[in-house]
Amino acid sequence: MAAPKPKPADPIAELVDSLLVELGEDPHRQGLKATPERVSRALRELTDGYGVNPEDVVADATFDQDYDEMVVVKDIAFYSLCEHHMLPFFGHVHVGYLPKGKVVGLSKIPRLVEVFSHRLQIQEKLTKEIAEALSAVLAPKGVGVVVEARHLCMEMRGVERPGGEMITSCMLGTFRRDPRTRAEFLDLVKGK
Repeated sequence: MAAPKPKPADPIAELVDSLLVELGEDPHRQGLKATPERVSRALRELTDGYGVNPEDVVADATFDQDYDEMVVVKDIAFYSLCEHHMLPFFGHVHVGYLPKGKVVGLSKIPRLVEVFSHRLQIQEKLTKEIAEALSAVLAPKGVGVVVEARHLCMEMRGVERPGGEMITSCMLGTFRRDPRTRAEFLDLVKGK
């Protein structure tokens, strides 16, 4: 019987092990023995959006449709890691679009949010990437995206002010040009 192959080294786990030592911890003590591997798995899961082409997520679920009124999907929960401190930020995304001959399957909008939020991010970029990806695939009359989020990098460190929320928006096409379209979208988002 052949000897079992040694487990390949996990570079992220090795870095976490070194990090624990630098912090003054013993990575071999009972509570931390599996921590490097756990952190590695968590980071890979939280950043698995890098391996996905966002347009591919949406493209196979577009349908020709003559519906020409606003479509809004709101309160899409998300979490991400800020690219500055790698600490979580989380909240809700609201997406609206005005179709021009095509609509997208309902589940694909939250999936698009997930792809972009599972990358190291800043909220402003996340907001814009969601809007631009949906616009690129559907070529609608317009797209609006609003993101509301709490940032633990602000709550746990730095100014240490819990509970504040950041709101960003990206408006494309008629959502940007027409104040009535923008207002309708924002009213639909606010109407809880």
